[in-house]
Amino acid sequence: MLNLPAEVTAFLALFAPLFSSSVWSHAQILLIGASLTPGNRTVTAILSVRGLRQSRHLQNYHRVLNRARWSSRAISRPLVLVLVQIFVPHGPILRGLDDTIEWRRGKKIRAKGIYRDPVRSSHSHFVKVSGLRGLRLRVLVPISGVGWTWALPFLTVWAPSERYHQKCRRRHKKLTDWARQVLRQVRRWLPHRDLSVVADSSFAVLTLLDPLRHWVQPVTMIPRLRLEAALYDPVPERAPGQTGRPRLKGNRLPTLPQVVRDPTTSWTSVTIAKGYHEPERIVEVCSATAVWYPTGMPPVPMRWVLIRDPLNQFRPQALLSTDLALSLSQIVTAFVQRWQREVTFHEVRTHLGLETQRQWADLAIVRTTPTWLGLFSIVTVLAHSLAIHRPVPPRQAAWYAKSTPTFADALALVRSHWWRHSHFSLSHKDYDLVQIPRPLFECLTDTLCYAA
Repeated sequence: MLNLPAEVTAFLALFAPLFSSSVWSHAQILLIGASLTPGNRTVTAILSVRGLRQSRHLQNYHRVLNRARWSSRAISRPLVLVLVQIFVPHGPILRGLDDTIEWRRGKKIRAKGIYRDPVRSSHSHFVKVSGLRGLRLRVLVPISGVGWTWALPFLTVWAPSERYHQKCRRRHKKLTDWARQVLRQVRRWLPHRDLSVVADSSFAVLTLLDPLRHWVQPVTMIPRLRLEAALYDPVPERAPGQTGRPRLKGNRLPTLPQVVRDPTTSWTSVTIAKGYHEPERIVEVCSATAVWYPTGMPPVPMRWVLIRDPLNQFRPQALLSTDLALSLSQIVTAFVQRWQREVTFHEVRTHLGLETQRQWADLAIVRTTPTWLGLFSIVTVLAHSLAIHRPVPPRQAAWYAKSTPTFADALALVRSHWWRHSHFSLSHKDYDLVQIPRPLFECLTDTLCYAA
């Protein structure tokens, strides 16, 4: 069996009360084995790396996913509290909210649907993909010694298609309904902190933005704004003795494309830095306050920000903030950090075996992906605790100068720490000792730690 270091055992003890004793013993093996296993993370591969390939009770490990009683939502609460305590102990908390499609096929996966592929589609080309759509909530935190922001997942909610709800005879929930419910839950977990949410244009919906600002403890929303949004001046003050219903909006303002083309628009140059070795970029921004009011919808006062590249490397981007007091630099910083959400999903798919075709049970399918995304945050926390005593060494070569570590380096650091503190109980009494040169041993260890 694998012996875990004391700091790992203390960290995992936060989640032990959420499981029964028998389920927790098997869940630890699956969790630790998933971080040590290269390639596809099947239960058989996880047990193999743990030295349990000949176990006669394989079904007990499958039952952790497809039958045991535990809640992914309950696990999210201690995870987000730990992330906030370690990385954001003070000040506002910036979170990323987006929907991601997990590519899954098979007749037994009933909750899958046909969606637009956001990666391979463009404005003129539409690509469909079959899979499961989920709503991911992540904490955007700066990692010391890295130089950019990492998006650490802590809560995943599945948003099945309308066709699936019709087959099950259930009321269909829109993506914005799931988002409002998820944000309400996190607001209860963190009642005394200022929360800001960065999202895509799918969540720039007035039926979502309006309730968030009317909560007792409002949540600031910073999604991308459609360029054709109808913007108005704030409502003017009513004259004494004026009759009639109160106005909802003022005079109509120019559209954002008109603001971009207007030669009198005042632009401010701002330098932004994108992560993962991409160079800094100088962009021009302009901002103002307005009221967003399509007919028949509740009016929402907001601050809009236009971002354009003077070199025309990308189309003008528009953001909105439901908090009028939020500074321009904070909104632009949120715009830069939203890219790290896509990076996180790519890293989990590459290094933690996401989208591996595993079990066909509905409960196992619902639980597996949130667990693997949460494993990304767990590895980051453990690597951060190890980096206090020794820095994370980035893997580089003579022809590849890598100045800052990535998630692959953090995973390798955690793996090497676990392997050094572990020993296996071998079933055979007779074994041979083979002496190998230290350079060959270090090469094998490095290859094992950096296996995908």
